[in-house]
Amino acid sequence: MKARIALDLVGPLALRRDGQTVSLPSSRKTRALLAYLAIAKRPVRREHLCSLLWEVPDDPRGALRWSLSKLRPLVDDVHRVRLIAEGENVSLDGSDIEGDWFRLRDLAGANVCTIKAELLEACVLQEGEFLEGAEIRASEAFQAWLVAMREDTRRWQVTILRELVGRFAEQDEKRAQALSLARRWCELDPYDAIARTAMIDLLRSSGRVQEAEQQRGAAVRALEAAEIAIPNGLRGPIGPAAGTAAVARSEELYQQVRFCTARDGTGLAYSSVGSGPPLVKTANWLNHLEHDFDSPVWSHWIRNLAQYRTLFRYDERGNGLSDWNVRDIGFEAFVDDLSSVVDAAGLERFDLFGVSQGCSVAIAYAVRNPERVRKLVLYGGYSLGWELRDTPEEVAMRRAMITLTGTGWGRNNAAFRQMFTSLFFPDMPPPAADWFNELQRISASPENAVRLQEAFGKIDVRDLVPKVSRPTLVLHADKDAVIPFSSGRGLAAAIPDSQFVQLDTRNHLVLEEEHAWPRAAAAIRAFLEADA
Repeated sequence: MKARIALDLVGPLALRRDGQTVSLPSSRKTRALLAYLAIAKRPVRREHLCSLLWEVPDDPRGALRWSLSKLRPLVDDVHRVRLIAEGENVSLDGSDIEGDWFRLRDLAGANVCTIKAELLEACVLQEGEFLEGAEIRASEAFQAWLVAMREDTRRWQVTILRELVGRFAEQDEKRAQALSLARRWCELDPYDAIARTAMIDLLRSSGRVQEAEQQRGAAVRALEAAEIAIPNGLRGPIGPAAGTAAVARSEELYQQVRFCTARDGTGLAYSSVGSGPPLVKTANWLNHLEHDFDSPVWSHWIRNLAQYRTLFRYDERGNGLSDWNVRDIGFEAFVDDLSSVVDAAGLERFDLFGVSQGCSVAIAYAVRNPERVRKLVLYGGYSLGWELRDTPEEVAMRRAMITLTGTGWGRNNAAFRQMFTSLFFPDMPPPAADWFNELQRISASPENAVRLQEAFGKIDVRDLVPKVSRPTLVLHADKDAVIPFSSGRGLAAAIPDSQFVQLDTRNHLVLEEEHAWPRAAAAIRAFLEADA
């Protein structure tokens, strides 16, 4: 009977055969070779393995052969040859090898909101980092691989911890577990303001107000030391628990965050605030239901619209409080998300407010469901994505920015994200720019920031625009550097009987201190309150 092999990679490397721990070779490079081949799951050239682990010994191939000879009796048995060395290639058949890292990878890459809590929790109980103690300082190539793998592992753990904390925080009997998991989340991502806030809220709701205040002070000091903007929710002293899951904000605004599921199983976070007839704002990048209340970009919009409408907002898939681990980030999925949210909220007929790429989503939904949309407001929108619209030079610039996004987005240093801030909001005051820099980091992962930008470039609703049959107001900044003014004007020209408002601003979305803000707010209110 063939042996059952388990290989654990989180924490120190550990190998088990039929449940019994196996002693590993003392050679650090041999142990590293085992882990590398197990993860590769494909043939690897001997030359690559030699350069990875044995940079310049007298006989790198001989060193590789020696390491392979030490590993064979550990993974092979009479019924199964797993370590295969043929010609110039070496591989480890891991089709029947299980272990903690493999489970973590598979679960984090699935739709975590549909997975049982006990399975998720089992994946994050193991302490330690990926291949703890496996550093080979003399090999830059291996060290680079190790750092990248540790970051992937940490990111998967954070994804699962975020999901578990969100689930358990709403269950009184699970509150202690939620707090323990939130502490672990903060350890893995000490600069994540969402993790810090979640832990502080759990401490407060458990009556541990003094500890909550201590943690708040520590969070502020850590974020300040890293030159990360401090969300307003962390600035003031901690008060006693209010006994409600609702989040209180300025001017007596309250929101209750709820969750629903899209057709493909993606978990979506949505909320409502204010009073009056329903107004649904389509999701757009960058949004975060919690932090938008304090945002210099969105807070004045929320306060103003909530004065005369019940404002429904939701976070885009891959963004904010909605699921980050999603297979499909594309236009049709965006439209389905809007449909899922309004159905979950029980809205039969409503006004629809689209911003930036959210305008295209609003247009598609309004054309397909005209009986449910009363009026349509489109701000800073387009019918054709940047990849199809821009000049070759502009497309090349966008692609360069996307490449940089993948490497610089998640860093604690905000210099890279400042490039986006300056493009979207060239006239934003420095304190507000610092806040927006941090909002970018906490709203989406580097991978999702790349995928979202690529999806926006492929949008094409030109054939739908003339079919819009609902009363429509189009607004656009006349000096917008992100979406050309001609795009907004073209939308208005193509939508039958639409109204158009030109806004005097260089910012993609008008800020509260600008002269254009009262004009935009008044135009939207007058349009929505007029008889249809």
